[in-house]
Amino acid sequence: MMKWRSLSLPIAIFLAFSLLCLFFFSSYPLSSLPLSSPYPIPTLHHPPLKVYVADLPRSFNYGLLDQFWSLSTPDSRIANPTSDPNPKPINPDPSYPPYPDNPLMQQYSAEYWLLGDLETPPDLRARDSVAVRVYDLEESDVVFVPFFATLSAELQLGWGKKGAFLKKDESSNLDYKRQKEVVERIKRSEAWKRSGGRDHVFVLTDPVAMWHAKADIAPAMLLVVDFGGWYKLDSQSMKNGTVPERIQHTQVSLIKDVIVPYTHLLPTLPISENTVTRHILLYFKGAKHRHRGGLVREKLWDILQNEPDVIMEEGFPNSTGRSQSIKGMRSSQFCLHPAGDTPTSCRLFDAVASLCIPVIVSDNIPLPFEGIIDYSQFSLFISESQALQKNYLVTYLRSISEKRKERLRANMARVQSHFEFDNGFPGGVGPVPRDGAVNHIWEMVYQKVPNVRQAILREKRRPEGVVVPLRCHCT
Repeated sequence: MMKWRSLSLPIAIFLAFSLLCLFFFSSYPLSSLPLSSPYPIPTLHHPPLKVYVADLPRSFNYGLLDQFWSLSTPDSRIANPTSDPNPKPINPDPSYPPYPDNPLMQQYSAEYWLLGDLETPPDLRARDSVAVRVYDLEESDVVFVPFFATLSAELQLGWGKKGAFLKKDESSNLDYKRQKEVVERIKRSEAWKRSGGRDHVFVLTDPVAMWHAKADIAPAMLLVVDFGGWYKLDSQSMKNGTVPERIQHTQVSLIKDVIVPYTHLLPTLPISENTVTRHILLYFKGAKHRHRGGLVREKLWDILQNEPDVIMEEGFPNSTGRSQSIKGMRSSQFCLHPAGDTPTSCRLFDAVASLCIPVIVSDNIPLPFEGIIDYSQFSLFISESQALQKNYLVTYLRSISEKRKERLRANMARVQSHFEFDNGFPGGVGPVPRDGAVNHIWEMVYQKVPNVRQAILREKRRPEGVVVPLRCHCT
């Protein structure tokens, strides 16, 4: 009897709680309950990623910025530049110059923010930083190569001799010269010999970065915006005007490489300031004519250009085009994201910053931070075959309820900070936001470390004379 009485109170409490839950969930359908954020702010539940920075002269990173800020002529690729093509920064830190606001360069600036994080003194680092710089190679998890490969390529493309970029000529192609010297220096190092380069990290956010050295650095961990720059084309598939078949290289893989976001070019619109009526259904601004998988863009353009409430217009990377894009994206319910020369572009991250629901038309697109971020919570994914059906896309978008659009936009607001690189400190040297892009990138690198170590150990025990073919798969 005493035993039964001791149990009766807990049982009564449990039954009361169960009835309360049953009443609550039967009274309020799940669709009406407030959404919990599917994107938790990262909490460091593991030791920090230990990063050793390879020894390269300043001329390969911040020295390239010195070179840019000394230029007196405009970027040859930008039509109608402003009167001052390269406005000089006011009182910059001579050790850490700012990254160019030239849109063709700024979108690829991840290399700058990652190195700035590693250059931050220990006493200024945030306690919850995912990465920590170490100065003993034996302590390190990965070796960061401090080469601004994208900036090097862009300087050659914008200010070098036309057509020289593809040539292996050190006198006319200074980018090729730098690529060659970086590879030679890195491969001579004890760090590379120790691992065969597998634990080295290269930031290659421009699809043409390290163009001539891709085979040399293929074993390393590559930080790329997508794998589009690593495809070659099957010329036989060009017959009858069909989209070229993509042949995946063995040099890139989601197993060892990391997809990183572009730096968005448009200012972030907080959801509290989202007060303008979005009277445009679908918006796209960019180049109509693209190559490779981007051929679908031209077909979409022809289908959509005469649709009411749809804007499809040519865009240019200058101040006028930027202003038009800000207004267009902030006035639109949906922003179209078809492939260009490569599967992705900074347009996706501009849409997120503008709270314009992305409509991603792609059958195979890698996205940054998947596993941390669920893109289906704030984006729409449409297959290429569906999108190319006449009237399909606009009919589908018009059928989406206001309630669902509000939910997608609210979820998008929760991830805006995940794509922010700028930490607000001159030269990027200072504590990074816990939920910002830099910390997320280091987190993704950390997740690759076990695979890297496994590959290094397997290589060590490989019998002499045995050749193991590369078998990287990009899915």
